[in-house]
Amino acid sequence: MFFTYLRRELRRRRKAALVVASGLALGIALVIVVNSVSSGMGQAQDKVLQSLYGLGTDMTVTKAADPQEEGQAQRPRFRFDAQDSGSDEEQSSDRVMVQGFETLASSTVAKVGSQDGVSNAVGGLSLQVVKVSGQFTRGQFQQGGGGGGGQPSGPGGEGRVEGGGADFDVNSYSVFGTDVTEPELGPLTSSKITSGRTFTSAETNAKVVVADASYAKEKKLAVGDTVTIKDVKYEVIGIATPESGDAAANLYIPLKQAQTLSDSADKVTTIYVKATDSQQIDAVKSEIQKNISGTTVTTSADLADTVSGSLSTASDLATSVGKWLSIVVLAAAFLVAGLLTSSAVSRRVREFGTLKALGWRSGRVTRQVVGEAVVNGLVGGALGIALGLVGAYVVTAISPTLQAELGGGGGTTGPGGGGFGGGPGRQAAARTLDVALTAPVSVTTIALAVALAVTGGLVAGAFGGWRASRLRPADALRRVE
Repeated sequence: MFFTYLRRELRRRRKAALVVASGLALGIALVIVVNSVSSGMGQAQDKVLQSLYGLGTDMTVTKAADPQEEGQAQRPRFRFDAQDSGSDEEQSSDRVMVQGFETLASSTVAKVGSQDGVSNAVGGLSLQVVKVSGQFTRGQFQQGGGGGGGQPSGPGGEGRVEGGGADFDVNSYSVFGTDVTEPELGPLTSSKITSGRTFTSAETNAKVVVADASYAKEKKLAVGDTVTIKDVKYEVIGIATPESGDAAANLYIPLKQAQTLSDSADKVTTIYVKATDSQQIDAVKSEIQKNISGTTVTTSADLADTVSGSLSTASDLATSVGKWLSIVVLAAAFLVAGLLTSSAVSRRVREFGTLKALGWRSGRVTRQVVGEAVVNGLVGGALGIALGLVGAYVVTAISPTLQAELGGGGGTTGPGGGGFGGGPGRQAAARTLDVALTAPVSVTTIALAVALAVTGGLVAGAFGGWRASRLRPADALRRVE
């Protein structure tokens, strides 16, 4: 009887039911889209952060470089030997410098790893290589006589040297020394080997290198080629493609080789730390700072505060304005649905009064009204989920590009001078990454939509049920013409 009457009444009042369901659908659809976009923002920010630190890295330990007074900064010096041959030979010189931070003793890695809450710790050395290469061209001595074009000859008319000079090119690139015995931690873990292979644990001091894909393309490097750093030839064994953002360094070599090239024996610039419990990162950070003086501990949360640009702005809008807008619209939809249901009950005074006169109790009438409202809510929920999925699909299909500015503000924001954890070779100047926005819809979001639909129906039913429970059979008799 309940369902028969329910089906008949909903069919008879299709327009009113559709209005109530549509209002709830719009509110629920907005909630789905906002939650999906917010989730997409979170994934986009994770991609940005993963481009700055290795997967699995919870924090890094570094030591800030001592400020240098004006005029005390060491500049790269290059020296070229004089050539006494008739040919103009090309000469080159490399300057390998530790970049970004003050070096730490390798023993600090073990000390960090022994702190409470630390699962693993790995050291790395960030280097910058400046290569100057070119050639000197010997000038030609011209015998006496007037210079061509009305130009005078050399002093005393004995002749002069014409032509000659120097043509040199400066090339700068970043190199990162990684601990090959701990491949699961460090900046190289945020890249995927797309050609060749990665390091093996036996190559602790081998002359091998893994090149970043962009750098390899620029320099036309392939697996099997050689790269020369400070007169040492390294074989390219792999090409690494960053899974998001840009690479931590142009070239990766074993840590011992990096220490040898830079005359930094048993030194590191960055210590990558993995915590035993991701919920205790702040406590681990405090523990390290307390027991290892002079160091700076940076977490992903610290770096997230330095991300700006349209990604950060859109994320703030999605998490604050968007969610508040969803709440307001949803509350308005619930209120309108309740008022419409209550108004519909007012128009059915004669019907409900007659049903009570025939023996229906107030509870049964209330259940009937609530049942109709819940069905309207479920229909609105189905429509809202459909609209929300369409909206999320449109956002994902369009994939609007957002920009994330990293490492701005004139100072270094992380290891290597460019970001938390994996920034070897990065400069302190702001960099911009383009991130495509998606709007993934999770099962949790769908469950939330269903819960909102049922809640909306119950809210609307509560309004109408309360009104219906107050009706008396006498009210119906007054409406009989």
